[in-house]
Amino acid sequence: MAYFLWISGTILAVVWFSRIVDAAFGMPQVADIARPEWDRKPVTPSGEPRVSIIVPARNEEEHIGETLTELLALEYSNYEVIAVNDRSTDGTGAIMDRTAARSEARNKLRVIHVTELPAGWMGKTHAMWGAGEIATGDWLLFTDADVYFKPDTLRRALAYAEAERADHVVLFPRMIMKRAGEYMTIAFFQTMFVFGHRPWKVADPKTRDHMGVGAFNLIRREVYEAVGTYEALRMEVLDDMKLGKVVKNAGFAQRNVFGEDLISIRWARGAMGVVNNLTKNFFAVLSFQWWRTLISAFGLAFLNLMPFFGVWLTHGWARLPYAVALLSIFLIYLGMSWRSAVPSYYFFLHPISTVLFVYTLLRSMFLTLWNDGIVWRGTKYPLEELRKGKV
Repeated sequence: MAYFLWISGTILAVVWFSRIVDAAFGMPQVADIARPEWDRKPVTPSGEPRVSIIVPARNEEEHIGETLTELLALEYSNYEVIAVNDRSTDGTGAIMDRTAARSEARNKLRVIHVTELPAGWMGKTHAMWGAGEIATGDWLLFTDADVYFKPDTLRRALAYAEAERADHVVLFPRMIMKRAGEYMTIAFFQTMFVFGHRPWKVADPKTRDHMGVGAFNLIRREVYEAVGTYEALRMEVLDDMKLGKVVKNAGFAQRNVFGEDLISIRWARGAMGVVNNLTKNFFAVLSFQWWRTLISAFGLAFLNLMPFFGVWLTHGWARLPYAVALLSIFLIYLGMSWRSAVPSYYFFLHPISTVLFVYTLLRSMFLTLWNDGIVWRGTKYPLEELRKGKV
């Protein structure tokens, strides 16, 4: 038993400490476009590039009006907004039409109403693809219906993209959190995000690290077409990340950036809201393979629970590697607290978050297999089609 604990502790210490060292050197390399030097217009030989902002929405009457209003007030002259009402059964479509009828929206906001979903498509990917087909921009910005934009967001992002000669820019949103359960689970999610997806490596063409965020995927039109448009991702549950993947794999220049509160989103309400949001995604992350899911659930528990248990189960010097692992996890929380509203003391709830995320992982697998597919916003997508359509 003592031998096992020594080996486990050493593995955990090496894994967590190596990641915190990597993050400590890497994260400062990720640009922050909220800084003063990016408060400028994009510089191109032809002037301000045209941007098409694409907003798919299904049953988003709570948010869509405010989102479109903020998009229409952006401090940028050469852009259009294309809002797609994807088979909504609430007042989403009517709110879009009323917003488009306002004087400030003329020649700037276009509304598309989708009434039927063709076979072989996810609703969201089909909505974004359809809007992309009629977009007139040199750049396409894909965003969500519940994202809040500050007026200078687009201008800053484009200034950075043109200066860096980037082909795809991902802006991380500020998470709006109001309940302890949201702070706890989102903090854990961000910890795992840093652990599994190294944002500081995305710009390195020699790595496979890639990024995509549904709240802000800004991509050059010719690059979007070169990777096959959203038609290549038509049955992808993780369409935002997979867009980043195909862009990176095709050799184009990808960047992700911080921006403080340039964009913000209330991602979930309470801990169970986070669980419900991720239930749709987790089995898809593991390519709908049950054996990978079980291994991942064990690995998630081992990496995140064992440092806490090990420091109490061991004695003397055997505690040292577990203490190193715990310190590394805490430093990730501390680093996140500098970039987000999550206080570092949520580190102490890390074990509870771990149990919730293991539950979510297993729940995602069970429900997808039980339902033989995913039910998302009132539409069922068969598992066989999802497996065939994954990138």
